Amino acid sequence: MTQDASDLTLPEELLLLTLDPERGKPLCDRTHLRYGTAGAVLAELELQGRIREERGRVQVVNPLDPAHPLLASLLTTLDPPSGKKKRFRPGTSAKAWIRMYGRNAEERHLDHLIGRGILRRETRRFLGVLPYHRHFPGDPDLTGATRWRFGQAEARGFPDQRSRALAGLVSATGLAGTLTTAGREGRAAMKTVRRTLWFASAVHHNVRQNQSSGGSSDSGGWSDGGG
Repeated sequence: MTQDASDLTLPEELLLLTLDPERGKPLCDRTHLRYGTAGAVLAELELQGRIREERGRVQVVNPLDPAHPLLASLLTTLDPPSGKKKRFRPGTSAKAWIRMYGRNAEERHLDHLIGRGILRRETRRFLGVLPYHRHFPGDPDLTGATRWRFGQAEARGFPDQRSRALAGLVSATGLAGTLTTAGREGRAAMKTVRRTLWFASAVHHNVRQNQSSGGSSDSGGWSDGGG
């Protein structure tokens, strides 16, 4: 079956959108991308009607497994619907879940993209010893198609829920300035979108927290192998 950018889930689309196709690594800090990918999972589940958010907490409203296997697996990590009417603050903290499951969400979706042939992985060695990975577009190249779709959505003011979700996540991970085609106005527009979306705000909270604590980029599988 021919691969098409319209078939991608939000976490997959975010990973391709934030990839530098020439260098084979993310355009942003790896930890921030992990938070963004987890936020994209929550955004996709909300768009599918599986979850809802209330006061920063995520509640499962449709526990049936989504068609996508990774989304189905991650849905099970969220608190299931409770029959108790007086349960104290039901649901899972969005901020805590993003921090806890960021690495899981990013690495598994990355592997899934490789398994589908959308990305290809090259393993290299730093100083001939320490292994690290680079990821490059497959055939057909959906990274270019994803970037084009994002640019078209930006030109139309992000007219639908999916494009708004992606714009908010791009801003939350600190890549609005890199990916916008409209300069300062484009960055400001994505920032405005980010502030209206609970999952993007939760991602941004974790990014800011990581920055203020002096956290490392934790490059993991994308690492240059040098530190």
